[in-house]
Amino acid sequence: MVNYKLLKKQKEFIEIPHEFPLDVAIYQGGFGSGKTWCGSLLGILMAKKYPGSRGLVGAKEYELVRKTTLITYLEHLEQLGYVEDKDYSYNKIDKIIKFKNGSEILFSQLDDEEKFKSLNLHWAEIEEASQIADSSFKQLLGRLRNTYRGDNWIDFRYRLFGHTNPQPNKDWIWKRFVQDKKPNYRLVIAPTTDNTFLPKHFVESLKENYDEDYYRINVLGEFGDYSSGLVVKGFSDENLKHFKYNPDLPVHITCDFNVDPMCWCLAYKDDENVYFFDEIVIENTTTQQCIDEFIRRYPKHKSEIIINGDASGDNRTTQSEYTNYAIIRNALKSYGYNFKFRLRPYNPPILSRIQAFNAKVKNSLGERHLFIDERRCKQLLYNIYNLSFKEGTSIVDVPTFTQIKTNKDFKYLEHPFDAASYLTEFYWKIK
Repeated sequence: MVNYKLLKKQKEFIEIPHEFPLDVAIYQGGFGSGKTWCGSLLGILMAKKYPGSRGLVGAKEYELVRKTTLITYLEHLEQLGYVEDKDYSYNKIDKIIKFKNGSEILFSQLDDEEKFKSLNLHWAEIEEASQIADSSFKQLLGRLRNTYRGDNWIDFRYRLFGHTNPQPNKDWIWKRFVQDKKPNYRLVIAPTTDNTFLPKHFVESLKENYDEDYYRINVLGEFGDYSSGLVVKGFSDENLKHFKYNPDLPVHITCDFNVDPMCWCLAYKDDENVYFFDEIVIENTTTQQCIDEFIRRYPKHKSEIIINGDASGDNRTTQSEYTNYAIIRNALKSYGYNFKFRLRPYNPPILSRIQAFNAKVKNSLGERHLFIDERRCKQLLYNIYNLSFKEGTSIVDVPTFTQIKTNKDFKYLEHPFDAASYLTEFYWKIK
């Protein structure tokens, strides 16, 4: 058995500072702040302190519960000296832990409210609370109605508690725990930097790899408006440079295969920096025409060419019997270029690409590692200055067909940024 030493914020989360019969608490923490660890410990304490109690642990999808929360519960039980089949049993089919003292902990998904609509609970825990709907939260509140009390339940209070990574937009957690906060609702914000058990280099590495807004939200645990306004954050004239083409340096071609327009970005890179020095943006075109344009511009390139970009370029298209990348391969081979392909097997989420791109534009230390030649990369810069999120969401605001008809420039939004961000995410993925 081990003796746990709680962090200050974990202790604040577990203890109830008021006299109301219901306590509702959210532990909002940065990466590595011990959210799931603390929530699971509280669930076990409830089961141990109140014999015969019933609790529910859930997340939007059961896979998250199974792979994260349940494992942490079982680890706690082992470390606390509980022996399976002696002190407790776990039924994988029914998804329930039963203790010798009569307490039960059920594990469930929460996106289907019918699955827990008839339960009578003493407490409930939500893994990644920001992922569930407000309606599921209200449904759980309505389940805290089990009237059973043991003889020694002197200070019992119903509890609904959850933990979550901070969210960029101010959703139901913000509304219920900040904007319209009730006296028995508690929001505990736990920065990653408060966790003294983490390796010393961990937080410093996050500062280096995250942009300022992302660091403030996902490390310091704060609410933010990361998803409002422009997609690219922190870009300034300091990111603008003039580059002289050098045929002896390896060149990266990173591709987006939209047909009208098709957008490719050309870049140099080293271990920390990326330099976008040219772009190929052509309306109503084909992959063959774009690679021909690259060869026309750089016929005497001597060093290696590295192809990055949209993973779907390896799928068959209607424009040719070959894949997009097969067309590029054949063209470069026929002209004697030295080349290789560096591609992901599938495309990462757009938000992952945005985060990786922004971290290179300007990280939380104020360092800039992404530079663009303003003379040749006009459409990429147009995206940086104009591509935005839909208000109040983390969804990129892509122009509609009607908007493009009224303003032709709108057709160039998104695709040049997609091309460039495929490269930054491939080499500097946010982990």
